[in-house]
Amino acid sequence: MKKVSQILLSFGKDLSGFLLLIGFLILFFNIESFKNDQAGLSVPDVWLNVNTIFLSIVFEAIPFILLGVFVSALIQIYIKEDLIQRFLPKNAYAALLPAAILGAIFPICECAIVPIVRRLIKKGMPLHVGVVFLVAAPILNPIVAASTFFAFRTDLTVLYARMGLAFVLAIIIGAILYLVFKNRDQLKWTKEELVGRQVVLDIMPTKKMNRIKQTMYHASDEFFLMGKYLILGAFIAALFQTFLDRSVLQAIGSNEWSSTAVMMAFAFLLSLCSEADAFVAASFGSTFTTGSIIAFLVYGPMLDLKNTIMLFAFFKARFVLVFILVVTITVFVSVLTLQLLQIV
Repeated sequence: MKKVSQILLSFGKDLSGFLLLIGFLILFFNIESFKNDQAGLSVPDVWLNVNTIFLSIVFEAIPFILLGVFVSALIQIYIKEDLIQRFLPKNAYAALLPAAILGAIFPICECAIVPIVRRLIKKGMPLHVGVVFLVAAPILNPIVAASTFFAFRTDLTVLYARMGLAFVLAIIIGAILYLVFKNRDQLKWTKEELVGRQVVLDIMPTKKMNRIKQTMYHASDEFFLMGKYLILGAFIAALFQTFLDRSVLQAIGSNEWSSTAVMMAFAFLLSLCSEADAFVAASFGSTFTTGSIIAFLVYGPMLDLKNTIMLFAFFKARFVLVFILVVTITVFVSVLTLQLLQIV
């Protein structure tokens, strides 16, 4: 009886989350109909703008979320814990370089990287190696390199600085996080993960699902788990993009220090996909310094509003706060250093 009640509770949570997700999307899809509603209800234009930005963020992110959850599901089904341990160097610091190189191979943006890294850590990947992959993959992958090239083809300094800085900082950030946390578990394990899912498996028929069905099961489960945090992050980012007075930030971005800080704040709040952020950054070229634009292009894929919400959902709060602090300081200091040395 207890097992059945746990299953019903888990199912109820999943169903309620799914219904809220569908209801929220239906509301936003049909918000235009309220503009000239016959009942006298009307939505201000500013909220229609929030709706437009929200949907653009969600539609831009969903394909990558789907990619992330399917890769995560494939890792769950096909990758064994001993395989990860076998291919990683035993020395903690020696494992940082292969992780950064691995990030340069896979076309994964910051929307998809959180579920993948979470699953890899659950499979036995050391925390600091996961951190390197978390911050490196959204920047170093080939699609981002190509988009940055086309956006800044008249000044390839931005491309070289973005890729080189991301590679070096990923290793530095991973090393710092290793010094702080070693390999202590920093994931949040839900009751359903520890108990509920096992209960479901215990009462299921003994006939095992084939691997394709298992992959689809894990992918759909992970998608709805990640989706609610994506929607929350996208909505908050849409609010910031609509109501944030950019002229004030541009006014204080008049020197190397303040312009770097302002562009990092832009990168965090706008929550752009790393595959497209270079074209937005190029539009700031006449207003902000080259160094601050590089800060925008490096900091945003490592840390933005929507993936911060995901991180808080799946990692312990202390780890996420330290991660935010380390990423922010290292990017800010490194970009200022490049500017002081007149490299950019």
